[in-house]
Amino acid sequence: MAFKTDIQIAREAKKKPIQEIGAKLGISSDDLLPYGHDKAKISQSFINSVQDRKDGKLILVTAINPTPAGEGKTTTTVGLGDGLNRIGKNAAVCIREASLGPNFGMKGGAAGGGYAQIVPMEEMNLHFTGDFHAITSAHNLLSAMIDNHIYWGNELEIDIRRVVWRRVVDMNDRALRQITASLGGVSNGFPRETGFDITVASEVMAILCLSKNLEDLQAKLGSMIVAYRRDKTPVYCRDIKADGAMTVLLKDAMQPNLVQTLENNPAFVHGGPFANIAHGCNSVIATTTALKLADYVVTEAGFGADLGAEKFMNIKCRKAGLAPSVVVVVATVRAMKMNGGVSKADLGTENVAAVQKGCANLGRHVENVKSFGVPVVVAINHFVTDTDAEVQAIKDYVAKQGAEAVLSRHWELGSEGSAELATRVAEIADAGKANFAPLYPDEMPLFQKIEAVAKRIYRADEVLADQKIRNQLKEWEEQGYGNLPVCMAKTQYSFTTDPDRRGAPVGFSVPVREVRLSAGAGFVVVICGEIMTMPGLPRVPSAENIKLNADGDVEGLF
Repeated sequence: MAFKTDIQIAREAKKKPIQEIGAKLGISSDDLLPYGHDKAKISQSFINSVQDRKDGKLILVTAINPTPAGEGKTTTTVGLGDGLNRIGKNAAVCIREASLGPNFGMKGGAAGGGYAQIVPMEEMNLHFTGDFHAITSAHNLLSAMIDNHIYWGNELEIDIRRVVWRRVVDMNDRALRQITASLGGVSNGFPRETGFDITVASEVMAILCLSKNLEDLQAKLGSMIVAYRRDKTPVYCRDIKADGAMTVLLKDAMQPNLVQTLENNPAFVHGGPFANIAHGCNSVIATTTALKLADYVVTEAGFGADLGAEKFMNIKCRKAGLAPSVVVVVATVRAMKMNGGVSKADLGTENVAAVQKGCANLGRHVENVKSFGVPVVVAINHFVTDTDAEVQAIKDYVAKQGAEAVLSRHWELGSEGSAELATRVAEIADAGKANFAPLYPDEMPLFQKIEAVAKRIYRADEVLADQKIRNQLKEWEEQGYGNLPVCMAKTQYSFTTDPDRRGAPVGFSVPVREVRLSAGAGFVVVICGEIMTMPGLPRVPSAENIKLNADGDVEGLF
């Protein structure tokens, strides 16, 4: 049986005008700022007008550690949202926007798949409503103003060796990781070493996604540390007087984007911070607005639960006052087999023993999520090669963990295939058994917070950090930053910092290479192992296969 590609399915979608989608949530056309016929921003005045409403129930979709076999977290998020609407619930979906870098690099797109997609898929994966361009512009305006301040006399006495604010571009470009700026003589400024990060790693992105409104946004932007003086005192963005102009550039980007699923259900697609260098969740303003308009809001967090869900709970929920009612952990038979030692080429052959062996990774994620006081459902994202015995092996394993696994066929059948999952998730959410609490209190010292995540979530024996890093953390505590949460930056492929260690490893240490203070976003980034803030393109980038066909349609984006 030949299956249609994601882009074929998306192109055949019978989209409704965005005003009709808004009407489902009670948003009038006057409160929608349309970008064409099928996407719109929601006005700040409307968002302000619904703040006294009761919140709906928040459902987080997370996953096991990613494998080359594929897990389908976004697909499950969309499928579950459609499933909830199918069984008569008023539900909305909230996901992140896609970055151009990964789209043209490895991934090729991020809007779900099969019959569980968000449309317009092509626009969402390209320029969409221009949010990422606005963030890039705001970030680089600050970069330009810092160098300009130094050029015109350096009144703030910035030590040009200690400018920590780099530049950004929304593309994978390894050549820009480390550069020398201001070459070419006196008229071009003072030469110094700097570099580029990808836009989704910008602190401006994290701030946009954690801000409640424009006033909050400007205050957080102003609090970003951009450089240090010779006496090591910090220079803030507000000292450069860039926060006002940056807020102007971000004024429209701050408003959440409304689009639709293939089944014409509302979807908020807004923001997109890196899931390892930042907190990897869609914007607070999109999530909190959706909760005022829908009875159930399905959202996702980046990568596996050890990164995305941990940060969703400890950073996003803590800062926004949110609490999930239920968490869905996505797993596939194929990924379990890979964790059980099967090569990618052999995944199509039934191997119940490998499924059982690989379930250790899933089991640890289930246990970790439950430790936050939230009930867990495992969604088995169905692939056509899965056998009944393999699916049953996962169900049996999850039952022994005190949770429930439900097979979902949304990729193949849309909401018809996810109705059973939606029914169970709604029942558990409605039961009100969640008793959510973050992993650690605000007042815990920073190094102990790092240890709490490493030992209780990753199951490491110890955290390795030299005295310089420990002293830096103590210094930040003395400066009043000790109450911030920690944002762990490590590989997404393993509980350890070694991407090749699958399963549920024990007997390892977590080495901390560097710590960075994101004073505006309000967290301390803890870099463990090799983490790139500017990815490179693979040997054969997706961009080589992306083109326009004779009809003017995009091909190769999926």
